[in-house]
Amino acid sequence: MQSLQTGVVISFLSVLLFPYNNAVGQRARKISPDIGNVSSSAETPVIVHYFQTPTSGDRSTLEGHHAKIKRTFSTLPLIAVSLPNSEIASLANDPQVQYVSPDRAVRSSAAEYYTEPINAPAVWAQGLFGTNVGVAVIDSGVSTAVQDLGHGTSGRVVFSASFLPSDRSTQDGYGHGTAVAGLIAGDGYDSTGANDYRTFKGVARGAKIVSLKALDVNGEGTDSSVIAAIDAAIYLKNVFNIRVINLSLGRPIWESYTVDPLCQAVEAANKAGILVVVASGNDGRDVALNAEGYGTITSPGNDPYALTVGAMKSNGTPNLTDDTIASYSSKGPSFIDQIAKPDLVAPGNLLPSLDVPGSTLSAETTFITYYGDYQRYGNLQGVSTQYLPLSGTSMAAAVTSGAAAVLFGAAPQLTPAQAKAILMRSANKSVFPASSDVVAGGVDYKANYDLFTIGAGYLDINAAVQLAESRQTFPSGDAISPVAGYDTGSNNVFLQFDSTSLLGRTILWGGSTDTYGAQAFTSVPAPSTIQWGSNAVSGAADPNGFTILWGGTILWGGTDPDAATILWGGTSLDASSISTGGTILWGGGTTEAATILWGGTTPDASTILWGGTILWGGSIPFEQ
Repeated sequence: MQSLQTGVVISFLSVLLFPYNNAVGQRARKISPDIGNVSSSAETPVIVHYFQTPTSGDRSTLEGHHAKIKRTFSTLPLIAVSLPNSEIASLANDPQVQYVSPDRAVRSSAAEYYTEPINAPAVWAQGLFGTNVGVAVIDSGVSTAVQDLGHGTSGRVVFSASFLPSDRSTQDGYGHGTAVAGLIAGDGYDSTGANDYRTFKGVARGAKIVSLKALDVNGEGTDSSVIAAIDAAIYLKNVFNIRVINLSLGRPIWESYTVDPLCQAVEAANKAGILVVVASGNDGRDVALNAEGYGTITSPGNDPYALTVGAMKSNGTPNLTDDTIASYSSKGPSFIDQIAKPDLVAPGNLLPSLDVPGSTLSAETTFITYYGDYQRYGNLQGVSTQYLPLSGTSMAAAVTSGAAAVLFGAAPQLTPAQAKAILMRSANKSVFPASSDVVAGGVDYKANYDLFTIGAGYLDINAAVQLAESRQTFPSGDAISPVAGYDTGSNNVFLQFDSTSLLGRTILWGGSTDTYGAQAFTSVPAPSTIQWGSNAVSGAADPNGFTILWGGTILWGGTDPDAATILWGGTSLDASSISTGGTILWGGGTTEAATILWGGTTPDASTILWGGTILWGGSIPFEQ
């Protein structure tokens, strides 16, 4: 098989690089097949390829063919010209000319990069693909018909079940679960070939997907359907080597994580040896509580045992220097418990993943992937039926779940807590700007790159693998995300780490640098407590950072009576008592309940509202 492939490559290169002296087949060999009728009188912008650096004699020859020279190049043997079609064939007969091709239109790609920013190619080069690691995708189901997950004998979906009482089919009518699975374990089958210059592969294409359907055709489910799926994942853990659960879903926080049933299910999975990766939520543009969307983490992303992920924008390039936080990415600290979230960030905006034709998302999503986003020839303006770009922290969670599968494949002895701590400690903390802005609908959404926006930093799977392999053993313990607090006496904001948490223990890392990066803090008064000054919380460049987050009208502001009504509703400051006042953040039985970000008209906490025009509908202002 190898010799056959080599022969094909050599034959293809010979057509491009070596001329034929005979005139037979001259057009096929020296004129690009996508040049139009050469006998017409119209002019065509073309690029003339020469065997050697063009000379003044070559330029004179071009002028003899009535060519208008548009551009020459200093390092390439090319000249861009506008040439009458009737002259193209005769120009191609020039022995100095190697090839004539159209000066093709080039446009920016709509597809973002997601494996390059997290250093996935570096671990792939080491042969690390998360092979045989099970990832439970608790979502809307996973279509086994898509080629990137199910072709031949390499099908990655090893088990499927539905936990919806009214829908026992395991197929994906919504389209979301399949997209998530593709980012985790898709092998790029439909974007791999001689015609493809880019392949859309999942982070852990050796992983196995366990599809546990808990959301319906509208992307809606209940606490009980999700909990039943988590319960099944725990039961099936040893059968399919499930090391990761992906929860690209959520709902409003209605009570402390200590009694929230979704959070308790997450903790049960963690205790059973499964790392639970959760989307932070897509409500960073909710400015009802404060000007910068703080306090909008959703459940179960608020659980301190979960690995909660926010979304970054790659802005159409594979490098990190221009990446920014997606303005919709939910920020911490969490409502009621003030857990410092998210734990880290990963690519999540307009990621090309698997399309399920006929699904709800496929029909409703306004963004599309062109064939030209990954193919060189053919109908490049045509819309791909294999890939669909989606945005949200759901996508960022999926990318992170794939990275976690790779980490467990490289270091299977790790516990969920150790894996979470390693992914956070190794996250890139040096690539963020001080702040960024997105203007949409006349509103300026400003982001400061503090730990409530980016957590411990930008996911870097290669650094995580290196950290895991650098030590024979890691201390045991939990990886409980810290609690954020505010000291009114000193005007200091602080993080309080649980005594068992690996995140606050310097002995784990062998140095004084903490999980979130020492540069984020002005002082370290005690091993279990990290504090920082008023400006550092939102970046030194923002003098209003302290008042934006911790000031009188925000989370701990007791001096402003509006602080209570904005956060808790009514007039109560008691975090355990959720009133249904008219300005309550999470809605309730008020006339404005339908207009808040959670959408719908129901205050029922058991309903997970993803459908319609809420988080995944076409009307969401996701960034481009």
